[in-house]
Amino acid sequence: MHTTPISRWAFALADERDAWAKGYDDASWRAVTVPHDWSVEQEFAQSHSSGTGYLPGGVGWYRARVALSGLGPTDGKHVRLVFHGVYKNADVWVNGYHLGSRPSGYAQFSFDVSEILSYAPDDELVVAVRVDHTDISDSRWYNGSGITRRVELVVDELVRVRENGTVFTTLSADEARAEVRVVQTLVNDTTSDATVQVRHELRSLTTSRVHSFGTEVEVPAGGSAEAAATAELAEAELWSDTDPRLHRLTTTLEWRADGEDRGAVAESTVGVRVFRFDPDTGFSINGSPRTLKGVCLHEDAGCFGTAVPASVWLRRLLKLKEMGANAVRMAHNPHSPELYALCDVLGLYVIDEAFDEWENPKNKWWHGHNVYPPRHEGYAKDFPLWHERDLVAMIDAHRNHPSIIAWSIGNEIDYPNDPYAHPLFKEAVGNNDAGKPKAERLYDPDRPDVRRLTTIAKRLAAIVREADPTRPVTLAAALPELSSQTGFLDPLDLVGYNYKEHLYEEDHRRFPDKPFVGSENSHRYADWLIVERNDYVAGQFLWTGIDFLGETRGWPSHGSEAGLLTVAGFPKETFHLRRSWWTDEPVARIAVRPRIDDESAQTFRSHPASRRWDAEPGRPLEVLCFANGDELTLTYGGEPIPLVRDDEHGCWRAVTTTRDAAFALESRRDGLVVARDELRPSREAVRIDAVRWVAPEGAVARCVHAGIADDGVVQLECTLRDASGEIARDERVVTARISHGELLGLENGDQSDNTPYTADSRRTRDGRLMVFVRPDENAYVVLTSPGLPDVRLECS
Repeated sequence: MHTTPISRWAFALADERDAWAKGYDDASWRAVTVPHDWSVEQEFAQSHSSGTGYLPGGVGWYRARVALSGLGPTDGKHVRLVFHGVYKNADVWVNGYHLGSRPSGYAQFSFDVSEILSYAPDDELVVAVRVDHTDISDSRWYNGSGITRRVELVVDELVRVRENGTVFTTLSADEARAEVRVVQTLVNDTTSDATVQVRHELRSLTTSRVHSFGTEVEVPAGGSAEAAATAELAEAELWSDTDPRLHRLTTTLEWRADGEDRGAVAESTVGVRVFRFDPDTGFSINGSPRTLKGVCLHEDAGCFGTAVPASVWLRRLLKLKEMGANAVRMAHNPHSPELYALCDVLGLYVIDEAFDEWENPKNKWWHGHNVYPPRHEGYAKDFPLWHERDLVAMIDAHRNHPSIIAWSIGNEIDYPNDPYAHPLFKEAVGNNDAGKPKAERLYDPDRPDVRRLTTIAKRLAAIVREADPTRPVTLAAALPELSSQTGFLDPLDLVGYNYKEHLYEEDHRRFPDKPFVGSENSHRYADWLIVERNDYVAGQFLWTGIDFLGETRGWPSHGSEAGLLTVAGFPKETFHLRRSWWTDEPVARIAVRPRIDDESAQTFRSHPASRRWDAEPGRPLEVLCFANGDELTLTYGGEPIPLVRDDEHGCWRAVTTTRDAAFALESRRDGLVVARDELRPSREAVRIDAVRWVAPEGAVARCVHAGIADDGVVQLECTLRDASGEIARDERVVTARISHGELLGLENGDQSDNTPYTADSRRTRDGRLMVFVRPDENAYVVLTSPGLPDVRLECS
């Protein structure tokens, strides 16, 4: 099998109705690199939809030209064109032949182009794709527009493993041994029956240890057959979050046809592990108990929109791992293939999620959150015809990822009165209903009945179990006070509750055979303590791990700031607070904020802390200390300051007045200093400190071994520094220019900065800015800001 990526395309943001034709003249179109998101290249405007980030959609066309000679021999081969995701309503033509369409913006889909290649009049294969995202209020968050995931041509043999036809399962595993099973669907597109020898090589990507096994199967002409083989592995190298060991499964097919020996090869990256959700003891991996410390993630990354390079995700995920996270919930749709591969490599458990709505649309806010009337565009119109194909496509594409531990069939489908209702609740309020009109909270018999959801849930659960009986079926329930009484939870193997910690104890008694997990949770310390103190709760998934575009409260903000990292990938102070709860690594962190008397405004969301403060004397200052030692000492200008434990927020506090002196925090364990932090007052910027982000060597090696390609993106972390080296207190506009390369974007993490992402200048936020480039040979970047020295960085 040979795979050729198609990354260079011509693009037009217009509905060019004749662009399907092979001979269409696209010379005036713009050259783009796929994955590509055209919406994020446009200007923010209040006239667009708030829910999707105040960015436009529209209709766009893509055309790519592929030299057939570059594919190698194609006569007598099976050739397919694979799309890993097009948002959305994609129509595809090859050499003028219309192959079909796919409404979903998240599903992997493909077309057999073997016959069309045989008709090609010349060496050029022209792929044309029309993308229609005119309904920009189709989601509650930003989804981008365009061919947002990779595209490839795959050349295979006529006798082969079917696309996504390998199923790798760990039957049992411990430190001494493991038993694995490989089941493959073999396809025979020839006119003769084939006796196929199936040989498997399972090679450790850590030690290169090899296990070989196989089987033999008869595959009828024009048909298919299942090949199954089981192997016992001595000294098994198991995958887990703490030691994510992967294997390469290489399958070689051998048969004879027309008196000649023939062969085909297929490869997959897999992991050997067993896991369990227990109703009383929670989650375990390879027999070891583990608490899921998870975050929910949407799939955009600021200036990249949803066309996010793998290296950008790597930086973000490594930060979340540093914080102590060991799990990710893919909110609320299947994500890009690179993200799953990175979770395998880094050791992050995954709940994979299929849908945010089923047959009826949810409210879509388009001019501010909970500002009525909403719109009702979105996937619901496609659900009746496409739900089974889209759900199975997610499972088929992702099932061999060892990181995936559950399939979620929906998010908050039972959200009160959106649109389902039931007379058991005359009035119902959801977790996100601040400011919702009274009439919208009341029971209305004309709304769809919530009992309908039980019927659909049973159907979806059955589809999942038929496709993959080895993982639990789950969903994220929004109103289990009602839906648990109507059978909504009955089809589930794992019950997910969103923001319903107060129900865990009672519902654990009501459903003693059901494991529970917090599928979406707030950042409150109390919510974490419920998980920590109750073994039957498998873990929690915070909303969210990273800020994202869309779901904004209203203009001028174009995104949500609910994350622990900004969209620029910089940690907030709540990141360090969470790290003091979630990791055993020593933590000592000082943050400050102006002192206010209103206790109700003391949350980190409403009154955030930072590392910057003014030394002007006499101002009230609150000092927050995040640490996980058993003894803390805080000094200010060398003088001790008493600390008070804040059990509500999980940190320590002190109150003082500002002066020109430094804070120092020491955290001790067993009398020894294990972590120390210092913080000095901020002054005006004197320079830009720019550092090229480099992934740890071990992470890079694991990515290479797992087949995650280098995308060539260079990430520059820029910080304004004052004369003492502290983060400066002022903000500056920084301009980035690259010689011999492409400037991909600037991101400061400020969701209210509506500077177009195509601009080469952007203001810092909290003294920081990210610059992303794709360099050519001898490339360098020059950073400038009025009043500061220029900075030049070599990037090749």
